[in-house]
Amino acid sequence: MATDALRKRILLATLAILLAAPWAQAENFTLTSKDLGGQLSDLQVFSGFGCTGKNISPQLTWKNAPTGTKSFAVTVYDPDAPTGSGWWHWVIFNIPTTVTQLGADTGNQTKELAPKGSVQRVTDYGKPGFGGACPPVGDKPHRYIFTVHALKVEKLELDSASPPAMVGYYLNQNALAKASLISYYGR
Repeated sequence: MATDALRKRILLATLAILLAAPWAQAENFTLTSKDLGGQLSDLQVFSGFGCTGKNISPQLTWKNAPTGTKSFAVTVYDPDAPTGSGWWHWVIFNIPTTVTQLGADTGNQTKELAPKGSVQRVTDYGKPGFGGACPPVGDKPHRYIFTVHALKVEKLELDSASPPAMVGYYLNQNALAKASLISYYGR
């Protein structure tokens, strides 16, 4: 009898470990940046709409993607924008799994620094590529959420004109894990 109870406990413990293993790996999926701290600098501030920043996307590095990852996407989103739906500052997807970092200014379409095959979607500024922070004067500091998405598909069948809600839908439907950094900016 004691042997059967012990076997059941071992079986349950083994099942718990096996079921938790994918989540444990996803918890180690991390995003870091040499360029980001708690506050955005003028480098990541938009140039336009009354803002006078350099509009340079930050360097981003990620590691420990979960098993089964077939591509990556990176988004930058401001949930505090006074639009009722936030503000998309950057969406780049179809990043191959051989790429685990984006250099500074990758979001500048004219420099062609983005990974081959990746797509930079039109932002809420109305053009593709990185669009830096530019909250309204006097508003509380806004949160800028930089997120890398580990996806279970090699390619999202979307293009640079796909609406933000559609891209978000496909990212959420295909995400194995996400890793984020938050920086703030106010003026």
